[in-house]
Amino acid sequence: MTFREMHRPGDPFILANAWDVGSARMLVALGARAIATSSAGYAFTRGLPDGGHVGRDEAIAHAADLARHVHVPVSADLEDGYGPDPEDCAATVRAAAEARLEGCCIEDVGPDGMPYPFEAAVARMHAAVAAARAAPDDFVFCARADGVMHGAYDLDEAVRRLRAFEEVGVDVLYCPMPGGMDDLKWITAALNAPVNALAAGPWTRETHAAFAAAGVARISLGSALARATHQVIRDAGRAMFEDGDFRALGGIGAGEVDALLAKGAL
Repeated sequence: MTFREMHRPGDPFILANAWDVGSARMLVALGARAIATSSAGYAFTRGLPDGGHVGRDEAIAHAADLARHVHVPVSADLEDGYGPDPEDCAATVRAAAEARLEGCCIEDVGPDGMPYPFEAAVARMHAAVAAARAAPDDFVFCARADGVMHGAYDLDEAVRRLRAFEEVGVDVLYCPMPGGMDDLKWITAALNAPVNALAAGPWTRETHAAFAAAGVARISLGSALARATHQVIRDAGRAMFEDGDFRALGGIGAGEVDALLAKGAL
């Protein structure tokens, strides 16, 4: 099944966000059918905060590195396309396709968290779609309406934007962190293209079955798994350095890790 064919509304697959080759291979070994990068997760590995501190070339090189080391499709989280203009988005998609990635997503907000004006946002996504269609191989482009998550616009505006993105040919549509499951159902009902949902924050309390019933086609993790890993480091570090307690350093055995890394490379 191709990456595009995996997107079936009501039967979502998990697009597992990894931050390095090891995490990607482990996720594949555990059942991931596709991998995505996480801009925040990768930034953490560089000692950087999320939000545009990693440039286009490095982000795409990171995604391409993951793709070389796993046998499943890899899609890249490419921020706002690394610039305000439509050509910035087009250049980003071209570079991702040239790196032999199978997809990417671009946001409608800038590094400052402020949304691009409606017409500009649509023009940016239209340029990205044109670049995706010109790619030598099939390329699945996802457009994100991130204003709800940033508190910059409401759900009505998100749906207006997503409908406009769909009209210019976007393949997958994504509004991270809507208010609740009823809002997510409204989004999927308002659109014909496949919808991505985010399992992070309060949405981690939802089940795969609930996302399926809402009509989504894929579930991504964003930086949730990377942040869970950093929580382990924080909790173990506090116990060690504040209390002299090493019990949090249990973990799974090295042999099991080795076996998963090997399985994920097949």
